[in-house]
Amino acid sequence: MRLFLRERASHSPHTLRAYVTELRRLAAWCTREGLGPLSDLTRQDLMAYRDVLHASHADAAGNVRRAAPATVSRALATISSLFAWWHRTGYLSVNPAEGLAAGRRARMMWTPVRFLPGAALAHCDAVAAGDAPADVPPTVWARRRAICTLYRFAGVRLAELVWHEELALPHIEVDEARQWTLHVNGKGGKERAIPLPSACLPALRMYRRLRGLPAEPPPGERLPLIHSERGRALGVSRLYDEVRAVFALAATRVPMEDSAIRAALERASTHWLRHGYARTLVVDHRVPLPVAQALLGHASVQTTAAYARTDNSQLSLPTTNVMRKCVL
Repeated sequence: MRLFLRERASHSPHTLRAYVTELRRLAAWCTREGLGPLSDLTRQDLMAYRDVLHASHADAAGNVRRAAPATVSRALATISSLFAWWHRTGYLSVNPAEGLAAGRRARMMWTPVRFLPGAALAHCDAVAAGDAPADVPPTVWARRRAICTLYRFAGVRLAELVWHEELALPHIEVDEARQWTLHVNGKGGKERAIPLPSACLPALRMYRRLRGLPAEPPPGERLPLIHSERGRALGVSRLYDEVRAVFALAATRVPMEDSAIRAALERASTHWLRHGYARTLVVDHRVPLPVAQALLGHASVQTTAAYARTDNSQLSLPTTNVMRKCVL
């Protein structure tokens, strides 16, 4: 089990936590049913567990609830991945979980919905481009701007901005044409190169100058992109908190009557920015799906194609004061 988790989930603490949660859930069910170890489960056992996941249940308050389809799909995908790995490495002679998860069909039907509407993004951009709040030091504010800029315009996963000392990733290269390219350690340990638009550069240059670095990364630079106040590289939780701090500040500056935008900002996370970046590539700029897949680091082009199914009804909000200000 440790070898499986190290190979399939060690690239991201969030993926590791999700895998461990689902496998513990399966182990708890096996304990209740008097089954186990996991490697002894038959196909009938696994199908029975799938039925349990799909079934309705009563919570502590007595309310009948059914697990969300995405939750069931995630649980079955984790189990299928474990048994497929066991089978591939020779630990099991057959794979009883073959076809247990919806797999490709689930990817084809999946449609992303966690987006920040255009008005909310424009409002965030305006807030981030402004002066630092009175209670935030300029260096901290510059760091937050730089972090938000990278998630906003590079579409990276949360953990992909965490510094990897051995790989010297992530890092930025500047070519002869002055084009900035972000290199990250992507999912599955695959390096990915993402061209950065010019909108990124002012925030990144300002942050570098305040850190005492040249405005543009020199060739061969091996330094973390983002530092804490003590000079250490920021981890996943700190990166997440920095982005959430900008969202929270932006939410406080939304007029009271624009409740929809304020609510979206209060719920948003870094992955919402990744969804927005993906949709911009696929829908707004009509980037070919294989190219968008490479930029996003998707294992399947079907995941990338899902963004083409998003429509305006998922992103539309009533015309608000914030939207009118952005247009003006």
